[in-house]
Amino acid sequence: MVGALPVLIGLDVGTTAAKVAAFEVADAAGEGRSTTAVGASVAEAQREYPLEQPHPGWQVQDPAAILTGIDAALADVVAQLGERRILGLSVSTAMHGLIGLGADGVPLTPLITWADARSAAQARELRAAGRGAELLRLTGTPVHPMSPLVKLIWFGRHEPDLAARVRRWIGLKDLVLAHLTGRLVTELSSASATGLLDVHTRTWSPQALDLAGISTDQLPEVLPTTATLPLTADVADATGLTAGLPVAVGAADGPLGNLGTGAITPGIAGLSLGTSGAVRMAVTGPVTDDAGRLFCYALTEELWVLGGAVSNGGITLRWAGETFTPDLLTHGHADTELLALATQVPPGADGLVMLPYVLSERAPLWDPDLTGAFLGVRHHHGRAHFLRAAVEGVCLQVATIVDLLDAVAPVQAVRATGGPFRAQLWREVMAATIGRPFAIASDAGGTALGAAALGWYALDGAADLATALRAVGGPGPDDGGTQVPVSAEVVAGYDARRERLPALIRSLAEVADVFEAARH
Repeated sequence: MVGALPVLIGLDVGTTAAKVAAFEVADAAGEGRSTTAVGASVAEAQREYPLEQPHPGWQVQDPAAILTGIDAALADVVAQLGERRILGLSVSTAMHGLIGLGADGVPLTPLITWADARSAAQARELRAAGRGAELLRLTGTPVHPMSPLVKLIWFGRHEPDLAARVRRWIGLKDLVLAHLTGRLVTELSSASATGLLDVHTRTWSPQALDLAGISTDQLPEVLPTTATLPLTADVADATGLTAGLPVAVGAADGPLGNLGTGAITPGIAGLSLGTSGAVRMAVTGPVTDDAGRLFCYALTEELWVLGGAVSNGGITLRWAGETFTPDLLTHGHADTELLALATQVPPGADGLVMLPYVLSERAPLWDPDLTGAFLGVRHHHGRAHFLRAAVEGVCLQVATIVDLLDAVAPVQAVRATGGPFRAQLWREVMAATIGRPFAIASDAGGTALGAAALGWYALDGAADLATALRAVGGPGPDDGGTQVPVSAEVVAGYDARRERLPALIRSLAEVADVFEAARH
């Protein structure tokens, strides 16, 4: 296409889909850019693949299906781009996955995803033995069933014959890079989320590997997130890309989500909310909080993200709808109708509180056995109250992570992205519970945009990440998004709710005492 700007492709391989987006590369002023919306792509495609549950608590995927989806989405975007010049491809993947490869390089296991909870007992044992805080300080990864370290302990105990046949243990990023480049390697960001890397030395930890029952030669080489490798001829033939095209190895999806929203400066937290959710803030090196409730993963050697992820995000409202208002779950309009009903109830849900642990929770308690509850239930509470309490419960949970971040480094403002924030109720409740300047950033490019920005930086197209982000159409320092107004009265109301919550929980101890006494 004559006169058109060149593009850089961001590949975002998530839990349920591979998303590909191409972004024009311009100077900071955006001269000649054909799109004006922040983070807007000029071509995009997506291919979904199933998340399977062969046993209760297991969540796995077929590696071949993922790679097929990647090739198809890439081919789709290349076809849309026509004659546009493609400068490179940069990769983001979901964290915490684990695959065992045989001596021939063929997977012996499916991809055991972050959501797989089979190793809950092993996580519980490590925490009960007092190893949780020690391993978090060493590796930056909480002891939780999501962690590949804990998954490996499970394999050693429950599938020892299979584990003995595994020549290499790899993650999702490593699988994707091997497919695209022919090199079995990983990168610092994804490695820092395995529970196996000493984040202080940036090398595989002998202590963690001993616990996992594996050796260093069973793990890939760790490259910087700015490393580049050439695209193979086979993938080029399958997608229409050019053999030898630079592939930036990129980073994990969480840190790249922060980069995509511009939340890479101290004091600015990035909040993402979808089915699950997370809050992260950039720090200049691996640090942990004293309470041991926050993870710390790398974006680059010099920039890391500190934060926490919740399993119970937008899915909590959907669960509440299925449970209390199944008649409202009409096709394509479910959340809209649920939220419309929830807005009929005032802030605070007339005293009804939800602890939103309907799925095994992660931050801030990292306890997969924790169960959810409704507290303060009275006769006057109807289904609208339960829906509103579900929204408020999620937001209160996320707000606790923001407070934990604030205890390590002050959180001055929050930039948020995610589908739920298209709804005014989610915006208002989250802003009020967080109680800090809160803005909705454009999620047009999302993690793929962050990948493209890191890719441009890796290709020496920009002197720093902030400049690289602007070059691919991302937000600048003053592009924080649309500020969400909220009244001081509502903020104070939610503050009071949070102060009363511990006493409300403790009040149930009296009930427990009664039942305990009745047993004797």
